[in-house]
Amino acid sequence: MNRLFLPSDKPVEQALRGLALAHPGLLALHEDPLYVTARERNPGRRVGIVSGGGSGHEPLHTGFVGAGMLDAAVPGRIFASPHNRQVYEASRATAGPDGVLHIVKNYTGDRINFGIAAERLRADGIPVQRVLVDDDLATDSTETATGRRGTGATVLVEKLLGGAADSGAGLDELAALGTEFVASSRSVAVAARAQTSPSRGGEAFSLPDGTLEYGVGIHGERAATTVEHPGLEQLVDRMTAQLADALPATNGSVLLLVNGLGATTLLELYGIHAQVSRLLDKRGMRVAGRLVGSFVPALDMSGFSLTLTALRDDWAAYWHTPARTAAFPALESVR
Repeated sequence: MNRLFLPSDKPVEQALRGLALAHPGLLALHEDPLYVTARERNPGRRVGIVSGGGSGHEPLHTGFVGAGMLDAAVPGRIFASPHNRQVYEASRATAGPDGVLHIVKNYTGDRINFGIAAERLRADGIPVQRVLVDDDLATDSTETATGRRGTGATVLVEKLLGGAADSGAGLDELAALGTEFVASSRSVAVAARAQTSPSRGGEAFSLPDGTLEYGVGIHGERAATTVEHPGLEQLVDRMTAQLADALPATNGSVLLLVNGLGATTLLELYGIHAQVSRLLDKRGMRVAGRLVGSFVPALDMSGFSLTLTALRDDWAAYWHTPARTAAFPALESVR
């Protein structure tokens, strides 16, 4: 039995039509090729910001299109890269006087298709640069040929770069900042149950009772090892310590994302958030900004991820720049 309530015909297209109908003042839908653009844009923004990737991770990326964040998002099929024509057309439609910046998660298909689109844009005389998000600690190994995967930090990078773009930063400055944001971010994810396979129904992989995938990917990539579930307190302690130890030197301020992978409730996520906050406080790490919710899920996977970004003092203003999108929450002042 398939637990997913997806239309049998063109589920991604139908979902985007529904998104655009729900937010007509924020988004414009383009169907040939498929992408969405923001209806509002800060007049001081000189560079268009475009991101995208496979569907199944909503609200990433389409839910973050709007004033203060992305100018366009390009969705692929479920867990599949968008076509380079989609990226090219979305970039042409939203490029600013200084060009366009691509935010790309580190997956082979995304890198190839965004790369082809970038070549076409340069041939048209449109300046373009790329920020590659590679934050996943589970694939931080010399044995991983493709390097770290791009996961939860993507939403934090999109918010920070949106704020920097609204401050009037140029293309080269944004690309350099984005590289620094990514280098200052790390994530790790765990799952107790795999996502449902859209094509055949049922779980994409099975886990023995009482075990976890520690280091699972957002497309359901298996972890290097399946571990015994140590209990929530020990699990969160291990994840928090691993992330904090992996961050570069910081003045003590961080951004924190507690992210559900699709089937994890807010009751669970807020409890995890409270524990992580206590652990960071014990380490003398001040949480200057926080998000709790399912921002980068993997369809209906039962699990969660944690992301930390070490902040520099001058980055906080980018985080607090107002954003108006379908899915990014209004940020509260830190007390």
